[in-house]
Amino acid sequence: MRPLTQVSGTAAVLDRENVDTDQIIPKQFLKRIERSGFGEFLFFDWMRDPAFELNQPQAQGASILIAGANFGCGSSREHAPWALEDYGFRVILAPSYGDIFRRNSIKTGMAPIVLGDADLAILKEAVAADSRLAVDLESQRITHPGGVEVAFDFDAFDRNLLLNGLDDVALTLARADLIDDFEATHPGRYDGRVVTAA
Repeated sequence: MRPLTQVSGTAAVLDRENVDTDQIIPKQFLKRIERSGFGEFLFFDWMRDPAFELNQPQAQGASILIAGANFGCGSSREHAPWALEDYGFRVILAPSYGDIFRRNSIKTGMAPIVLGDADLAILKEAVAADSRLAVDLESQRITHPGGVEVAFDFDAFDRNLLLNGLDDVALTLARADLIDDFEATHPGRYDGRVVTAA
């Protein structure tokens, strides 16, 4: 997983509540077994509408998504954050998230940041004039060229995972010495014999 320390780029606003994972990536596109290639199907049904927020010129190439409350609710499909990340998003700013979506986003290498309504309103107003934002996960600050600055909280454990690009496997391998020590002092219980039914 790629480390995520800072993201500077265009912010797109999807000011809709309760955007569920089936809207993010519809079920007919879940047949792939690899984690890549889902970005082209992101918001597939909504993308057909020329007036859809992400079809607007100011949203092109966005790496930061400002979303509504309960973003990523619904089914637990991990394809939803895969599609968002493959499309180009690295950071999502919203008042709240579906719990499983939030966890899957972190495992994908995206930062789902929770902001209060007042801070989101300030950022949306700033982005309407100039869509550039910078999100710094190290200092936990969001800045806008117009002088707007917003601080945010982020779970320390999850922040460490993102800053260092640690997925579950990398996190386990970082403790390989402890695992080896444990295995050396706790011999396996399996003696190698195959037991067959009588």
